[in-house]
Amino acid sequence: MTPPLAFHRLTGWRTVLALSVVFVLLTTTGWTSGKRPRGAPRDTWAAATAAWRTDRLDGRALPEPTAPPAAVAAFFAALRPAQRTRLADAHPLIVGNLDGAPVALRYRANRITLHHALATERVRVGDRGLSTEGHLEAVRRAHRFEALLSRDRQVLAFDPSGQGRVAEVFGDLVRAQRISVVVPGVDTNLLTYQRTARRYTAPYGMAESLHAAEREAAPGVRTAVIAWADYTAPSGVGVDAATGRLAASGALRLVALAEALPGSSRVSLFCHSYGSVVCGLAARRLPGRVTDIAVAGSPGMRAETAAALDTGARVWAMRDADDWIADVPYLDVGGLGHGTDPVAPEFGARLLSATGAAGHGGYFLPGTESLRNFARIGVGAYESVSCAGADDACRSESSGAA
Repeated sequence: MTPPLAFHRLTGWRTVLALSVVFVLLTTTGWTSGKRPRGAPRDTWAAATAAWRTDRLDGRALPEPTAPPAAVAAFFAALRPAQRTRLADAHPLIVGNLDGAPVALRYRANRITLHHALATERVRVGDRGLSTEGHLEAVRRAHRFEALLSRDRQVLAFDPSGQGRVAEVFGDLVRAQRISVVVPGVDTNLLTYQRTARRYTAPYGMAESLHAAEREAAPGVRTAVIAWADYTAPSGVGVDAATGRLAASGALRLVALAEALPGSSRVSLFCHSYGSVVCGLAARRLPGRVTDIAVAGSPGMRAETAAALDTGARVWAMRDADDWIADVPYLDVGGLGHGTDPVAPEFGARLLSATGAAGHGGYFLPGTESLRNFARIGVGAYESVSCAGADDACRSESSGAA
């Protein structure tokens, strides 16, 4: 029999070894690839918030920027069109990111903020005092803002400060019968939001691909997809990627988004990599209209089982056979690690086929079974999803947290 002290020492060494493996894998397998942007414009939120709070409309104070979406929606519903426009034009940074404000008004406000941000970056591009790296980043940011200002882009949220955040809508969000939200993972920021090479590994490409697949799966269903890069994701290799600190703040933002979505359409979340940590922490606070949470390439959802997520939504999980994330130890020790593997049978999720995904970043590639399964869930065609095994267990009401 192992003496108690020796047992604790052995357990401690196993923990240290497991955590060492986590960080070695993060370093060598490409969990992160981006660099923290340098020279980004300083935060203007304090000034924008102060101006908003001192403004008055017919003698009335404006709602707090942190007010519940329902209260914000009620406030704007009582305004005349000209009053709404005046607020968007005077306070674009606030209105463009104000959950509960009318969708079209947020699009308008964010275009104004984008124009301001683009003007700022053009000044930086001409700054001879910038380093070579700083100049390149200014050029890239200017190109990103120009692209987001294209006529057909619908920007639901935009913050150029720091690494930057953005959320964009594909389809008609107000009239949609089904809404899907793509929640991406590590190294998500303005510069990685959209890519030319490896197009479908970036949030824009993921949402674009999912929207096309949903229209193909159910041409008669009005769908909208949100590319939701509107939280601060971990950047670079470090503790942030192995802990839930940033996921916790992202979860609050995700819940606010879900509560602010217009209409009463059903909502599905599609969470990739670290994005599944965000979704796991948000799960118990999501409104009832969120009917499905699907994770792919997940390092864990900060829960031991699907039932422990305490959600009424169906919980789906998939992982490609070549996804390196399978080699990361699934543990939760002192806040490091994200818990049970969501594709492990004991977790209790509905296990989906990911055929064709080809690794960690390929789940949204057109033509893959992983994308088709996401699209079927997004349009509510549950009877058509293909399960990971040979049986139809993932379609059974006895599986997962129904």
